[in-house]
Amino acid sequence: MRPNFPLYRAVPLLLVVAVAAASGCRWFRKDDAYAQSPESRPLEVPPDLDMPRTEGAMTLPPAGTTAINAGAAQPAATSAAVGFNLTGTREDAFAKVGEALDGIEGVTVASRAPLLGAYDVSYGGANFLVRVSATDTGVFVSAVDPRGLPAAGEAPAKLIGMLKQALGGQ
Repeated sequence: MRPNFPLYRAVPLLLVVAVAAASGCRWFRKDDAYAQSPESRPLEVPPDLDMPRTEGAMTLPPAGTTAINAGAAQPAATSAAVGFNLTGTREDAFAKVGEALDGIEGVTVASRAPLLGAYDVSYGGANFLVRVSATDTGVFVSAVDPRGLPAAGEAPAKLIGMLKQALGGQ
């Protein structure tokens, strides 16, 4: 006698149901199983990294200086050998400094930058800039290195002294 439902048909059906249940089918899984995964949590930033450091970020120039003459006002006070003052406009002083540089023996002017107010010069084995800057009281002529710092050495001081003498600077 044969059973109504053959066993050889029931085994594959049971096998399909067992595989579906074990394979991660959504019907057999809880919805919140991955809710607490590390990838889904909000980013935690350590307290010392959430704001940038601001101490010493910006120092204010002395009162009465502008962005144009802020760098020129300090060299005038530090050393008279590095620069001197002239009266008049920056454009007039730039032209006079150019004429004086052309008249000094041993000076080679590599380039002239009227908009920047600078001459790139070579004198006495040293390369530096002769900068003409507008100030509150007139014009300041100085020797600076390519970084904008006062030029150090004997050659820049000697050339600035000759320019001061030729132009009647203070």
